[in-house]
Amino acid sequence: MKFLHTMVRVTDLDASLEFYVNQLGLVEVSRKEVPAGRFTLVYLAAPGDTGGEIELTYNWDPEEYTGGRNFGHVAFAVDDIYEKCAALAKGGVTINRPPRDGYMAFVRSPDGISVELLQKGGPLPPQEPWASMPNTGTW
Repeated sequence: MKFLHTMVRVTDLDASLEFYVNQLGLVEVSRKEVPAGRFTLVYLAAPGDTGGEIELTYNWDPEEYTGGRNFGHVAFAVDDIYEKCAALAKGGVTINRPPRDGYMAFVRSPDGISVELLQKGGPLPPQEPWASMPNTGTW
């Protein structure tokens, strides 16, 4: 058995690609337009790691999706959690659970999907402004 992908429905493909590709740093692996079904599938992966992908499903006809929190979350290991969170914040992404412990942070996609960031190789020493930063919203 091999893990293939996690599917996330998105309401705005451009905003989602901005978040997942330009902010988080994933790369587009493939894309499939399905006119008969009126949807687009975009597969994303971490650079150099296509072992598990995120499938963004964009339905062309507007539909409201609720309960992004009950999906759970997707998680990515990062080289430097402080650097990644600073870059995300600079890009306008709210850091819902800051990396106070030097190890774990949570942000949310434009569609409310929780994304967990974990420091590779164990926690970094706590540092400001993260160590004293409160949570914002839900994660």
